[in-house]
Amino acid sequence: MDPALQELLDKQAITEVLARYARTLDWLDDAGQASCYWPDAEIDYGFFKGTAADFLPVVMDIERQSARRWHMLGGQIIRFHSRATASCECYGVFGGARHQEDGTLAGNLYGGRYLDEFEKRDGEWRISKRLYVLDWSHPLPDQPGFTPNPAFPLPTLEIAESGHPLYRVL
Repeated sequence: MDPALQELLDKQAITEVLARYARTLDWLDDAGQASCYWPDAEIDYGFFKGTAADFLPVVMDIERQSARRWHMLGGQIIRFHSRATASCECYGVFGGARHQEDGTLAGNLYGGRYLDEFEKRDGEWRISKRLYVLDWSHPLPDQPGFTPNPAFPLPTLEIAESGHPLYRVL
C-alpha cells in the first residue's frame, strides 16, 4: 500500500480510538473503554499512576458518580515514529453534574489535554501511554433537571449505569 495512504488510515484509526474513549465514558461502556488502551499502558492522571488495567475500574467508578457527563476531544495532532508507534496530543473539554443534597444538579466544566503514545499491535491501534494535564476548570451550578422544560422540551438523559437503552455499540 502507498505509505501516504497507510498513514491516513492509521491517523483515522487513532482518531476513532479517541472518539471511542470519550463516547464510552459518557455511556458507561466498560468494555468499550477498555478497548481504547493496551492493558499494560502507563497512565498518569496525577491522582492515579499505574497501568490501564488498574485505571479502568477507578475511572469508571468516578464517571458513575455523575448523573450526566460529557466529553469532547478535538484538535488531534498525530506524529508517527514508525509503522507501529505514534505520539498524539489532543484537547478535551469535559462536563459533569451530580445530584446535590437539595436535589438539584451541579458540576464542573474542565479543559485539558491528553499527551498520548499509541502502539499498533496485531493491526490495532490503542493507547500505550497517557499523561493527562488539566488546564482549567469552571463550576456549573444549577444544571437543568431531567424533566424536559415544557416551554422548550428538549429530551434529557440520566445515564447512571451501563446498558442505557439508547446506547448503540458502533
